[in-house]
Amino acid sequence: MMEQRATLGITARAQLARAWHIAVKDMRTYYFKPPLISWGMLFPVVMMLAFYLRSPGDMREAAPGLVALTVLFGATSVEAVAIAFEKRIGAMERLVMAPISIHALLIGKTLSGVIFGVGTGLIIWLASSLVWGLPLAPLGVLAAILLGSATFALIGVLISLMMREVFDAMTISNLIRFPMVFLCGVFVPLSAMHPVLQRVASFLPLTYTVDALRHLSGMGAVYPLTVSLVAMAVFAAALYWAAVKLMEHRLEDLL
Repeated sequence: MMEQRATLGITARAQLARAWHIAVKDMRTYYFKPPLISWGMLFPVVMMLAFYLRSPGDMREAAPGLVALTVLFGATSVEAVAIAFEKRIGAMERLVMAPISIHALLIGKTLSGVIFGVGTGLIIWLASSLVWGLPLAPLGVLAAILLGSATFALIGVLISLMMREVFDAMTISNLIRFPMVFLCGVFVPLSAMHPVLQRVASFLPLTYTVDALRHLSGMGAVYPLTVSLVAMAVFAAALYWAAVKLMEHRLEDLL
């Protein structure tokens, strides 16, 4: 029994190591390419600049939403295209045939987006703390950004799994991201929205990332911090389950 447990432990560690190598490969292959730079980095910066030029005095209040916006685009820009591109060139077929579990493959493909989302989100939060005096709140901010990055990266993975062409994946990704940007309290607080829009926003994951960051910055959140964090964790778990099922039942048809 102890030998079986040790073998399972070694197997799990080996699978996680393979997942990490996949993530590193994706980061080396896709990071700092023009699509990622434009959508994952420049777009949030441009949105922040536009908001600042419109109303410089309100930047402190808008900073949590803009951090969440950075996390959203940072975590999805790679994931929404990587798998679709690799299916087209046959790289995904080689990964599927390799001695790696579906869970390890999914974790590896998701991890690069999580790392990029967390990195960019923390940089923007730190800059906002230095410039506009937002509290650092390191543990809470890290938890909110990490859960948000995982959720958004998994959204990108699902889109990329379902689409054959990179252009189609990017189109669907934008159809999902842009409504969330304007419905989830990034620019207008949820409390100032129409009740119908508030109800719609309650079903969107970006809402809880924004609200958690507003809570941590002392800007008057709608939901308690615990509710927002739990909601993000539930979204991430549901998306992970959906991605696993899709990879189990449809991946061969999508290659």
